[in-house]
Amino acid sequence: MESEVAKLGSSLLVPCVRELANKPLKHVPPRYIRTDEDSPIVSHTNLSPQVPVIDMQMLSSGEELEQLNHASKEWGFFQLVNHGVSSSLVEQMKMEVQGLFNLPMEDKKKLWQKPEDLEGFGQVFVVSEEQKLNWGDMFYMITLPTYLRKPHLFPNLPLSFRETLEAYSVELKHLAMKLLDFMAKALGMDPNDMKVLFEEGYQGMRMNYYPPCPQPELAIGLNSHSDPVGLTILLQINETEGLQIRKNGVWVPIKPLPNAFVINIGDIMEIVSNGIYKSIEHRATVNSVKERLSVATFYSPKLDGDMGPAPSLITPQKPPLFRRTSVAGYFKDLFSRELRGKSYLDVLRVQDEARQV
Repeated sequence: MESEVAKLGSSLLVPCVRELANKPLKHVPPRYIRTDEDSPIVSHTNLSPQVPVIDMQMLSSGEELEQLNHASKEWGFFQLVNHGVSSSLVEQMKMEVQGLFNLPMEDKKKLWQKPEDLEGFGQVFVVSEEQKLNWGDMFYMITLPTYLRKPHLFPNLPLSFRETLEAYSVELKHLAMKLLDFMAKALGMDPNDMKVLFEEGYQGMRMNYYPPCPQPELAIGLNSHSDPVGLTILLQINETEGLQIRKNGVWVPIKPLPNAFVINIGDIMEIVSNGIYKSIEHRATVNSVKERLSVATFYSPKLDGDMGPAPSLITPQKPPLFRRTSVAGYFKDLFSRELRGKSYLDVLRVQDEARQV
């Protein structure tokens, strides 16, 4: 069961973008030209709405909890300050991730994706040779529960990185569980519904490296998508901005605050909250001058369970908007397709006719 559950899918192998970017390129190779995406250049005005900021230390007060509820319903994104994760651990993590992408190519090759797997250096959601590619490299791995870690991957990481990753993954699991607990409160959910679903949850980390790009107006670091998970906790590693979210049809750039995490609601949380909290499309843009690095920690329900709208949120007036499904089945189906917009969520949506029967 364990090994079956861990085989969630595979992705076609793609070139290392950093290697491409190191060549004296004047033009972006054709496969990276994204005419299928909105222009990544957005007019940046001071009038751009700013994503809400939530103070973790104040969440036990009714007012801040209401702000969390509003941010999760209306934005699907917020910045979290005073989150309680030690700043020295966060700084260490930033340094280690920078070091990981700076490894020589022969060391990276030992950590490269295998053809039948998703984890390691490479890309995910690449399902055809014709598919357009993102201008970025990724290192992805399952971090918790520990029995799902790949034996060829974790032990081959530099020792100091392993120790930092060990501590960071545990801290971020605690943070995710605290946030989920507050969200259950804000939603008026039975706290047990959330606990049972997420307690032994599936945590994955995606480390992103976006090199400078000769034609940033033609390429995209990560195409627009909503996260298919429960919650995402994003750590921006350097000062370069690039994250944009789609708010009311307009792309809004996010300027990460110092010592904050950027949190977003994933599709699974939209399902669990029965559509009350919304996952939001976002993307990563690139620029011609600076690299950008980030680490997204994804937290989802345990793989060997099933999920659907929380029973305590279902009433005759509020029937379920999504069907129940097995968590492992959900991810296997997800990884077999391209990641695009919020299209995958529609697969699980209960059709109106079915609800009226």
